Amino acid sequence: MPRARFSGMLRQNFRDYAMSPSISDFPKALFEVLETDKLQRRFLEALVEFQNVERGSLWIKRPDGYQCIEATGDEADRLVGFLVPRGKPSIVGWVIENGQMTIAEPGKDKRHFKEAESGMDVKSTLILCYPLVLKDGDVYGAVEIIDTAHGGSRLNLSKEYLELLEEFVAIGSIALGNALAFADQKKETQKLKRIIGEFRGETPLVGKSPAFKTALDAAANYARTDFPVLITGESGTGKELFAREIHRLSPRKDKPFLVQNVSAIPDTLLESELFGYKKGAFTGADRDKIGLFEAANGGTVFLDEIGDMPLGLQARILRVLQENEIKPLGGAETRQVDVRVISATNCDLPRAIAGGVFREDLFYRLNVLPLRLPALRERPEDIPELLDYFLARDAARLGLPPKSFSAKAKRALCQRPLPGNVREMENLVRFLLATVSGPVIDEEDIPSPIEHGDPGQTLTPCPAPDQDAAKDGTAGASAASDLTAYTWEELERTYALALLERFKWNVTKAAKAAGVNRSTFDSRLRKLGINKE
Repeated sequence: MPRARFSGMLRQNFRDYAMSPSISDFPKALFEVLETDKLQRRFLEALVEFQNVERGSLWIKRPDGYQCIEATGDEADRLVGFLVPRGKPSIVGWVIENGQMTIAEPGKDKRHFKEAESGMDVKSTLILCYPLVLKDGDVYGAVEIIDTAHGGSRLNLSKEYLELLEEFVAIGSIALGNALAFADQKKETQKLKRIIGEFRGETPLVGKSPAFKTALDAAANYARTDFPVLITGESGTGKELFAREIHRLSPRKDKPFLVQNVSAIPDTLLESELFGYKKGAFTGADRDKIGLFEAANGGTVFLDEIGDMPLGLQARILRVLQENEIKPLGGAETRQVDVRVISATNCDLPRAIAGGVFREDLFYRLNVLPLRLPALRERPEDIPELLDYFLARDAARLGLPPKSFSAKAKRALCQRPLPGNVREMENLVRFLLATVSGPVIDEEDIPSPIEHGDPGQTLTPCPAPDQDAAKDGTAGASAASDLTAYTWEELERTYALALLERFKWNVTKAAKAAGVNRSTFDSRLRKLGINKE
């Protein structure tokens, strides 16, 4: 029966059966609720009210039996979670397996599973049980409407009333089935995300040191709010991981978590990436495109390297934080968005404010909840656990035999300076996993910092040019001769990498030092295949 027709029938019978408006409007409301707990309670309470009884229960078919997922009335909490084993006689089992409704007197019906009411002060006297059926006809559960009055006198068993109730249950069971399927799918999606995260090598938050635990506790506290968070710390300390953890623990966890590295995209494109654009806003804008803030509506936006954001764009970010609104490029109207902003930087923002390259008002808006992450040297007791974790994870991910560190190797790694923090450690473990063929990694297998490209290693200065050669002009010729051994692309790549290392991968500063605008420099980086990873 169509939903509209059923609602009409309920309203028509409103006066005859003294139904409340909440019942007559219930079929429409059923399809507007997707939260499983809320829907199953509302469904069951409406059925109990419909029949003017005190007790009811919802049961779901499980591989090992039939489980109560919701109950209402006295002592309902004793029933929720109760499992009737498969093969044992029970009213719900019979209804589910036969796909038919039944009316049963527990005291006389052999199908009644007495243990379900064991210890209850008030027993059922008459049970009306309907199957819960999906749209395709599959039975997935049952609902019991239970009379506890003497002789089962409260249940209305008239033919017309039972037919009306059957339609009510049919519509409700489809809605509930959809909600349960949605919840199961969400669990599978979350499980898949965890698997993908492990496959991609995403680092969990590993560590038990006081410094690390302080940061974890702060993240958990911040997750309960919607205020902006500013994460600071050295490169490689796990700022994005903490941002993801805050999102995962927050009420927004089932909504998008979108990331934008501010320094990884040319200034000219950053605005359109964040705010979107309207068709015709610029050459090549042949369609509307929503930006990151709109795509993340209801969720979280993580702005990494916020200190590199162009000054002109900072005002627009400020408006998002103040007014929760955005305006696409080329658009005339603003749009409301509901996003939480988490930002991160390894820059000294107060110094940037003093230098006039970062807005003070934006800083205070972003820094409502400050979170400083400790460098690895501040949490040395976490290093052994991190080493073992990375080694086991990457070996399993690559299908390699398990490896371990010798005591001397682990001690050497614990004492080794790691200016790149956890990211540098992770890469070092991968190097060892790839280069050591045996099951045990020894101290002599560990490369020196200079061999492994440690940016914190102090290098010996290059020899000065020969003075006599400089006087007669042959030094330049000699240098040019050395350079001709390389291709132009190799030279350009070396130069670009040197600038990026010098400015700690701040693309804007590197471009300025090269004497070109950032978009040109960024374009060359892409052509050369250079990226921060």
